[in-house]
Amino acid sequence: MVARRETHPGSGAGAYPDDFRVAVESMGAARLRPEVLCEQMPAPQRIAPYASALSADVTVDDTDVGTGRIILLHDPAGNDAWAGTFRCVAYTRAEIDPELAADPMLAAVGWSWLMEALEAHGAEFTAPSGTVTCVSTESFGGMADEEAGAQLEIRASWTPTTLEIAPHVEAWGELLCTAVGLPPVPEGVTAMPSRRGQRG
Repeated sequence: MVARRETHPGSGAGAYPDDFRVAVESMGAARLRPEVLCEQMPAPQRIAPYASALSADVTVDDTDVGTGRIILLHDPAGNDAWAGTFRCVAYTRAEIDPELAADPMLAAVGWSWLMEALEAHGAEFTAPSGTVTCVSTESFGGMADEEAGAQLEIRASWTPTTLEIAPHVEAWGELLCTAVGLPPVPEGVTAMPSRRGQRG
């Protein structure tokens, strides 16, 4: 699957730089776990001259337990804030145990999940930045019977240093699965490609 490519109006339909085309093809070649249902989404058009985006839901027993998106930005002129011409921007949201939300180390652990996933998949990158937010919800009054809930949100960006973007997408997919509490794939077992865009 080749992810959708979006450009600014007036940039010339179909006039994509070769580097961007190669990077998007690599992005679409990523292999994700079967629990990750991934599909194309419209990319933002005002952040960079070229962009490609994917969204995903993590589904366990027919229930969506996590969601996220990853966007590949490209500015051929370079961007000082990125320290390069490409930038990956990722978002992950997962339902978590409310007791886990009280852990003061949760934010640091959530960030380490991303860094470890990028390293494990061999993604070459620089200049990472981001935030980790935990939101707890407890109901009162007429809604007191509803169970307490909590969500973990990770927003991050980093600069890939090669055009091999598949490892970055795979790391993002692993982050989604780790955040919702799925056990890691055993060593030596290869994850099957996700059913991109297929929903029951």
